[in-house]
Order: sequence, then structure tokens, then C-alpha cells
Amino acid sequence: VGVAEDANECFTEATALRLQQEQTSTSNLEKSNFVNENRVLSPNVSASLVDISPKHIKQLPANNTAEVPGYPHLRATALHVQNTVPSNVGQFDSPSPTVTQTSGIVPPPLFRNLHAYQNTTSGDAPAKPKVNAVNQPPRRKYLDEARLKKVTGRLFNPSGDSVPRRSARLSRDTPINSNSNISQFGGNGSDHSSGSRYEAVDEMWTDNIAATSSSLSIAEGRYFEQDKAERTLSQDSKMATGIKELLGLLRTLGEGYRLSCLFKCQEALEIYRKLPEPQFNTGWVLCQVGKAYFELVDYLEADHFFEFAHRLSPCTLEGMDIYSTVLYHLNEEMRLSYLAQELISVDRLSPQAWCAVGNCFALRKDHETALKNFQRAVQLDSRVAYAHTLCGHEYSALEDYENSVKFYRCALQVDERHYNAWYGLGVVYLRQEKFEFAEHHFRRAFQINPRSSVLMCYLGMALHALKRDEDALEMMEKAIFSDKKNPLPKYQKALILVGLQKYQEALDELERLREIAPHESSMYALMGKIYKQLNILDKAVFCFGVALDLKPPAADLAIIKV
Repeated sequence: VGVAEDANECFTEATALRLQQEQTSTSNLEKSNFVNENRVLSPNVSASLVDISPKHIKQLPANNTAEVPGYPHLRATALHVQNTVPSNVGQFDSPSPTVTQTSGIVPPPLFRNLHAYQNTTSGDAPAKPKVNAVNQPPRRKYLDEARLKKVTGRLFNPSGDSVPRRSARLSRDTPINSNSNISQFGGNGSDHSSGSRYEAVDEMWTDNIAATSSSLSIAEGRYFEQDKAERTLSQDSKMATGIKELLGLLRTLGEGYRLSCLFKCQEALEIYRKLPEPQFNTGWVLCQVGKAYFELVDYLEADHFFEFAHRLSPCTLEGMDIYSTVLYHLNEEMRLSYLAQELISVDRLSPQAWCAVGNCFALRKDHETALKNFQRAVQLDSRVAYAHTLCGHEYSALEDYENSVKFYRCALQVDERHYNAWYGLGVVYLRQEKFEFAEHHFRRAFQINPRSSVLMCYLGMALHALKRDEDALEMMEKAIFSDKKNPLPKYQKALILVGLQKYQEALDELERLREIAPHESSMYALMGKIYKQLNILDKAVFCFGVALDLKPPAADLAIIKV
């Protein structure tokens, strides 16, 4: 109305009417555009436009076609300023939908803090002209704005610092309400800054999960490697312990066998007793223990261990030839015959079996049959020195000294340290009254086995035959000390004392001998001779009568009767 009045003053009435119509049509067009824009935009977006602060309006460009820095495909159409209408209300009106917006594309998001977004997208973007904000409404305050700024500063830090760990972040900050974020940043997730923030948070959670999973995988890998290393170390320690125990066992067995070869039988027995019970109760160890007792002339103990070894390992033939000799000395004819049959049934081509058969016939005084069996053993295996020695013993019993010496020498060719062959040669030369040769061979045997009381006794006998009575007495004393249960050195010592006319000492020695061997006829015969020399005839007759009652050998029988 005011315009028409002003126009009437300057122009004609027709002109005033036309200007009034144009003003009316212009106001109607603006109202229709505002309604259309409200139909296109959602209520949430409209509500968010009301909350735009003057600071944000100053940061919006005046030209609605300017590109948003970092996003060239977006247009800053958040606030459309009507160039043609210089009204303050137009600054707060929603922009008219452009051609691209009405074609089905969602309008670009509005930013509540566009300045922070521009700082995160481009640090060198040109400054935009600020909109004159004279009549701007006061800025609305939020209770968690400082907290939102703190979170935004961490998530969109332009300095590129690394994001703190999740544990540290959770300890410093409390969770943000998702509903307040949606209401503050445009609702329905259409706000670009809210989407970027959620994407950054998702990336942070993804990175944290990936880092956690990677750390867990690394921890599991380290635990697996540590467990594998511990198992390997445990296996290595067990293997080292097993190897140490095995070496200790082999060392013990080797030391015992070495001492046995040196004929240090007592020391060897002490070593074998150190073995664990499962290792001691084996065929090989028990045979070695039996051999040690055999060398110590303890035939009862040797029989016990050999029998146990044969029961544990009935198919083992090693050492059975020595076992048959033990039974021979114990006069166990039935057991010896049974052992020979078992060994023949196990392996009739083994020399040990035929040695047992030969000892069985030798015990029966069938020396010719025994010799044949020993020769069979030599034929089966000529490397068995003991079979050669047994053949020499049988030839010596048959008084065929030539063949006896031959087989003894064959035994020494197989094993030079086989002291039984040296002993057999000494006995042959002693019977042939070749005392120097006898003393030589007995001494060689004594050097190999210096702890045998039998060898000491025979060496003393050879020395006595050579009229070396002092040396002979010294050797007899060693033999008695070495084996106090052996009656032979005591008897030979008494003979030497009788030769030296030391009758009382001889009688004392024979009295000690009678305690050990009360059924020895030769002992009573020697006591009768001593009493005859002392002119104690009643005791002499008594001793000769006891000797005859004990059934002495044929050679001694004639002497006793005389």
C-alpha cells in the first residue's frame, strides 16, 4: 500500500496499480518456494537450521555455488541468500531445491561446526567471505559441548598424531550419548560430520580390534613358541638324563668286565653289586658274577648264580662251559647230565654243549669218551681256548703228556692270557720232574692271575721241589691268606715244615686243616708219619687207621699199609 501511494505521487494511477501487482506476485512466489523447500527437507533438517549459530553463518559463503574444500562434488547450499531480496529474513530461509536436488539426490549435509570440518579437510583452503551477521540469534549452549570438542579434537586431529590406546581413552572419557549426537548433528545420520565421526570411531574400533587380535595372535605365538621351547627343553633334558644314565650303566658294566679280565674278582663283584636290580638280574651279568666266584674257588656261590642265569635265559650258551666245570668240582653228576642234555637240545652245534657233555663223562672217570666230546667242541669252534685246555687235561689224566702239551699250546695260540693252559703245562712238567719248566709256567700263570690261591700253591710246590723252601713257605703263606678255605696250601705248608723237621709246627697246621677238611685221608696219613717220627706210635696207628677208612687213592693206600 505504501508503494502504491509513493507511486501515485510520482507516476500515474495505472503505473501504481502495476507495481502493486508485481509486489503481490513476488511475495506469493517466496511463500511457495518456502513451502516446497520444507517439503523436500526433513523435519529434523529444518529443526537443525534453526539451531545454526551466528558463527556458522559467518563461515558460510555468500555464493551458493561455491565448492566445499576437500569435496568438489558438493555445493555449499546450506544457506541460500537472496541477492534480489535484501531482507534479513531471507538469511534464515531454507534454500530452494536446485535441479540436482529435485532429481532424487539427497541434498548435501549441513555442518554444525564447519570451521572444524574445514580444518580437517584442507589446511590450505582459501578463506571464504563471511556473511554479515548483525541480527543473529544468540548461540545455544549444550551441556556436553566441551566434551564433544574434546572428542572431535581427538578424532579429527589435523596434526596427525596417533590415536591413544583404547584403555587410555576409556579411562579419560565417558561414552557419548548416541541420541544426543543424532539430534545435534542433523538427525537420521544424514549429517556429514556425524558420519565422518562414526566412520573414524569405527576405524578406531576396527584398528583396536585388529591390534588386539594381532597382539593376541602374537601372544599366542609367543606362548606356543615358549611351550614348544619348554617341551623341547624337557625332551632334551629327558634325553640328556637318559643318555647320562645309559652311559653310567655301560661304564659300570665295562668296569666290572675289565676287573674280571684282570682277575680282580672281589673288586669286580663289588662293581656288579652297584647295578640296579633289573640290570643285575640279567643273564649276562649273572654269568659274569658266577665266573668271578669260580675264579675265587667258591663253587657253591658260582653254582647259585649260574643256575639263576640259566633259569632266566635258558637259551643263552655263553658261560655254560664254566658252569659245567663248577658242577664237575661239586660232584653234581645228575645236574651236570641234565645241563648237558638241555644245551644239546638248544644247539647241538655249540662248543659249550659238548664241553658240558665231556665234563659229564670226565666226572664218571670215562676220560676217553670225555676226550672225544672235547675234541668235538674244538672241531665245531677252534677259537674256544677252554675246549683246547679241557682236551689237555684229559690227555694229562691219561698220562699222554705229549698230546697234552700240544693242546695246551693250541689254547695259548688262541688266547695267550688263558692262564689255565699255563697251569696245565706247569702240572705236566711237575709230574715229569722238570721243576724249572714247571716253575716257569706256574709263574706265568701267576702273573696273569695273581690272586689265585691254587696257582700260588703250585708255584710253592715247584719252589719246594727246587729246594727253595723259604720262598716256598712264603708263597704258601700268601696262598693261605688269599683263600683261607682252600685246604691245599695248608697241606703243602705242612709238608714243607716236615721237610724242614719242624714237626710241631706241621702238626699245628694240620690241626687247623682238619677243621676245614675233616674227611681228607692224605691229611691223616701225614699226621701218622709225624707221630711216627716223634715216636708217638699209638697216635700214629690211630691216624693211619682213619686214613684207610676214608678210602684213599691206590698209590697212597699201599704206602699207608706199609
